[in-house]
Amino acid sequence: MISYLHQNKFDIVSLLIRILVGSIFISEGIQKFLYPEIRGVGRFIKIGLPVPEFLGYFVASFEVVCGLLVFSGLFARLAAVPLLIIMTVALLTTKLPILLNDGFWEMAHAARTDWSMLIGSIIIIIIGAGKYSIDKYFTSSKDM
Repeated sequence: MISYLHQNKFDIVSLLIRILVGSIFISEGIQKFLYPEIRGVGRFIKIGLPVPEFLGYFVASFEVVCGLLVFSGLFARLAAVPLLIIMTVALLTTKLPILLNDGFWEMAHAARTDWSMLIGSIIIIIIGAGKYSIDKYFTSSKDM
């Protein structure tokens, strides 16, 4: 059995990770709408993704909606799955070429936020939203 103090720390960590991951995805999604030529459609054209006009706004919408869900702790595990996919695609399409062309350290520098969001999304999927979330109200206390 996990002690009360240990469980409370676990819930605070879950909250902080949700705030981090949710706020960055919300911000990045909004920026894809505000600056489509450099953050959204234009960037998707530059990296060669198919149907960039659709994908730019599609990805932006998922980032904002899922970011809000993660941030608030509402269906956080489910919402983290598309974010995990977005970050995997981002790493493969934008950071892998840097690794191949410029080496590991350039890629590591460029990928630091992507890597953090990927790991944060995985943590949310594994541990859930925690006690300080909207999800808490939909589950029994023994599940938290």
